[in-house]
Order: sequence, then C-alpha cells, then structure tokens
Amino acid sequence: MEILRYAAFGTNSAGGNPAGVVLDARGIADSEMLATAADVGFSETAFVVSRQDGSLDVRYFSPLIEVPFCGHATIAMAVAHAHRHGVGELLLHTKAGPVSVSTTATTDGSVMATLVSVPPRSVPIAEADLAELLAALRWSIDDLETALPPCAAYAGAWHPVIAAASRSRLSDLDYEVSALNHLMRRKEWATIDLVWRESPAIYYARNPFPPGGVIEDPATGAAAAAFGGYLRELGLVSTPATITVYQGQDMGRPSTIIVTIPAEPGSGIAVAGTAVQL
Repeated sequence: MEILRYAAFGTNSAGGNPAGVVLDARGIADSEMLATAADVGFSETAFVVSRQDGSLDVRYFSPLIEVPFCGHATIAMAVAHAHRHGVGELLLHTKAGPVSVSTTATTDGSVMATLVSVPPRSVPIAEADLAELLAALRWSIDDLETALPPCAAYAGAWHPVIAAASRSRLSDLDYEVSALNHLMRRKEWATIDLVWRESPAIYYARNPFPPGGVIEDPATGAAAAAFGGYLRELGLVSTPATITVYQGQDMGRPSTIIVTIPAEPGSGIAVAGTAVQL
C-alpha cells in the first residue's frame, strides 16, 4: 500500500491539516483501512478505488472511526491525484453522496482544488443538548454571538455551529474531552464548529474532534461547507457570496479555506484550497 501524506488548506508543511492519501485502495479490508489511519495518525486518511467510468469511490477513516465525508482529506486527495494524473474534473462517490472536485494549476506551480458538497441543511440544537455542549466546552450562554445562533449544520457530516462573541473566547479552548466525546458520539456529530466573525466575509474557526481521537482539527473543509450552508439557510449572508475561514492559527498550523455560497437554495457549497506534500 502506498500512503501519501499531504497538508490541505496550507501553503507549506508548517500549516494546513495533514491527511493520509491512498490513491489505490483496491482489495483493502475495512479493518486494514482503520488500522492504517491509526498508524498514519492524522485526523483522516482517504482511501480511493477507481471505477471503470473514471469516477472514484472514496472512504475516510480517522484513527478511531470511519466518517462519511472529510473536506480536508478530499482536497489532499484531489491534489495528490492531480500530481499523479494531471489536473481536471473528478466525481467522487462518498458515503455522504456524490461530490464533484476540480483541480487547476496556479501561476506559482501549486494546485488549487475545489470541492462541491452534497446539499447542505441546518437544524436547531435542542436546548438540553446545547446546555450539555456548552458545559463540556466550559462556555456560558454569555460567551455566544447572538447574531449567529447555534445550529447543527450538515454538508456531508453534522457539525454544530457555535459562534463566539469575541476572538479571545475562541482562542481560549479548554474543553472536557470525555464529556464532549460522549455527547458527540451520541448525537453523531463529526466536529464542533466554533467560529468567530471578524467581518461578513472573514471568519475564524476551531474544531474539536474527540470522536476521531483528535483534540482539535487545524482545517475542517466539511465543517466550512456546512457553515456556508448554515449562513445561507439562516439568511445571514447575501448570496452569492465568498467567505474566507481561517483555522489552525491558535494551534500554530495556519490554514485558509475559501467558501463559495451559491444563491440557489439547497445547492452544494464550494470549498477550495491548496495542499502540499509532506
């Protein structure tokens, strides 16, 4: 098995979110995929099997569980595929549904990858679940930005969106790992999307991921897609729109995620970024 390692949404090896990539996963059992992801140790590893029509079956494993969709591993996989086979259009078959990806060469010689998510949706978080979530985060209701209400957002995986009222609140992340892990597993939440709005077009995010065995994700493309859908569905952005999500700064792994939100209700959210081989 050839295992490639790429950092997605970063411009060098010191930034972005590392992902494992296996471009030829034919004949690999589920148990071996999980063991491989655990050995790689990144938040996700993508396993690819080509179909006769040229489309790709892609599965994503964290060190502890399989997840239906992972944005940063998709960007990493697409750039790795472009390095091996050239840039172009790809159709991915994921457990969350079909995801289209395009890659283009940039003037500086890097590859930009853009995925389009499955149709997003958002639902309210039950009052009891929100109270439990805030307790696990060691946040209070006064820490929240009232203009961005708590919701569970989906664009291939579920991510509660919890908006901080200040940048300092977002920077101070000290949650109860076991309590948050238990809640997230029960609710089948992938990561918690903690965000702070600097401006209508610029956001900062942090994403705890204890169910996957990761304290915090440096860049979460699936959460960024879900967040784009959340902004559109709740009427919090004028569409069409493009926003930038900065993530990983507080971890020392700066990441940049470009999110394009079409005006059409229910349409997929585009998430773009570069990736570098490690």
